[in-house]
Amino acid sequence: MLSTDTDILRTAEIWRREGRGVAIATVVETWGSAPRPVGSHLVVDGDTNFLGSVSGGCVEGAVITEALEVIADGKPRMLEFGVADETAWQVGLSCGGRIKVYVERVD
Repeated sequence: MLSTDTDILRTAEIWRREGRGVAIATVVETWGSAPRPVGSHLVVDGDTNFLGSVSGGCVEGAVITEALEVIADGKPRMLEFGVADETAWQVGLSCGGRIKVYVERVD
């Protein structure tokens, strides 16, 4: 079962209150056969705990890796994965679509 946006955002808030480093990833654009809709979220803490989904599992690993860097340096990132992108095949996005994911630190 997928977590709701409310669950994900509440978890981000709780983790921050506990003093954890936190980043949130949000799907900001899709094209073609994308696994998750615009507005889908994934929250990640500095210990690689996470909740939510931006891709139904196919690019989460790459997004979590980037989120850890965002937590460390505070610099947001725009990630793009698509069928024409070799990275997409490496991380499993072979659905024929494209997604853009914005990753930012929660302060």
